[in-house]
Amino acid sequence: MSWIDRTLLDHVWSAVGGTADLTERVQFDGARGIGSRYPVADLAAATIGAAGLALSEFANPGAQVVVDRALAAGWFGMSFRPDGWSLPDPWDSVAGDYRCADGWVRLHTNDPRHRQVALAVIGVADPARRPAARDHVAQVVRGWGARELERAVVQAGGCAAQLRSPEQWRNHHQGMAVAHDLLSSRVFTDIAAVIPETGPATRPLDGLKVLDLTRVLAGPTATRFLAGFGAQVLRIDPPDREEPALEAEMTIGKRCARMDLRVDRDVLLALLAEADVLIHGYRPGAMDHLGLGERELHGARPGLVEVMLDAYGWSGPWRNRRGFDSLVQMSSGIAFPPDGAPDSVPTPLPVQALDHATGYLAATAALRAMCERRRTGLGSVSRVSLARTAMFLQDFKAHPEQGPVEELTPVRTPEQTFWGPGERLAGPLAVGPARMSWSVPAAPLGSAPPEWLS
Repeated sequence: MSWIDRTLLDHVWSAVGGTADLTERVQFDGARGIGSRYPVADLAAATIGAAGLALSEFANPGAQVVVDRALAAGWFGMSFRPDGWSLPDPWDSVAGDYRCADGWVRLHTNDPRHRQVALAVIGVADPARRPAARDHVAQVVRGWGARELERAVVQAGGCAAQLRSPEQWRNHHQGMAVAHDLLSSRVFTDIAAVIPETGPATRPLDGLKVLDLTRVLAGPTATRFLAGFGAQVLRIDPPDREEPALEAEMTIGKRCARMDLRVDRDVLLALLAEADVLIHGYRPGAMDHLGLGERELHGARPGLVEVMLDAYGWSGPWRNRRGFDSLVQMSSGIAFPPDGAPDSVPTPLPVQALDHATGYLAATAALRAMCERRRTGLGSVSRVSLARTAMFLQDFKAHPEQGPVEELTPVRTPEQTFWGPGERLAGPLAVGPARMSWSVPAAPLGSAPPEWLS
């Protein structure tokens, strides 16, 4: 049994403005390690428990919240396993960690545009004409300084991160800014016109409409959770966005449409007018440039519950920087090798825990904000970030997972997706009689029209 997940839960629940005595309703069952020098399995149990407690507070006050530790750890990895077919490789061939002249840098090149930028900066041939060989990239990068290469790629519009130690990050201008951010922050906006009713005890979020403008893992984790308890989730992606390796994992329970927000702004605002919750992962200021700033969004839907996610925080010089879980692990020092030796390779977490934990934090923030809206009528804007979640986890580094990692052999449920059959882990959470389940099968991005079902 672990007491760290209880401590983490107390901190998370306090950060979202929850009443401390409510955490006693959360019960943690079983035990599970992921195999990390950070308490990642405890973070999984705690953040999923917080989301469950927020759901109980919103839809079924007094309900017992039960978290299965083993399943929670499993859901921080991949919940879906195909049967008789294979998922595409989630990583581009160039993406990864590279040794520089004075340290290490990570290039994130899954997006074709980011790949082209990185290769152009280091002077490797355009992959559209000649695929870049990884060993050739590694050879060229050895001639760069890590900080120099990070800066050059980022300034060109790409994604890269120098490996820093935790101490270097905490003394960095952005690290200091993130340290002063709250784990989850919320400001109130305007009065709601309509307060939705909660659904039945077994599907407590039935009737809640969630507009999802997120991608990759953190935001989709939040909306997958809400869909799992009955919310109608409409995900909107750009016309050219593709995530083939993640669609079976992250589109379950959602209808996925495509829109170009530069030309379909009015269509989005019409959808928003019927929504209760908006979750998006645009960097600070990006929505304003599309004519979708706070005034426009909350004007279209008075009382809107808006949750914003980003990589490097909402203040400081890097607040507009593109980022992903693996990059934040490098920047923040989580991937810094334990011995700190110059020749040691980066040692990232065994799962993308920052993404998943931040996703459940976002779901918790959305449900707590819905509680406040029902009580006061006020809409709100909540903010979370991968970098702040990273620092939260680092505060508990003194409590690594101990002992051997248990083999995870939990119940799996057969599931039919657009691509073929498979199995999904059983849900890690019960809130009273409610269990996670999805009525909409996983399907490709852009497979549905941009409209609500009712």
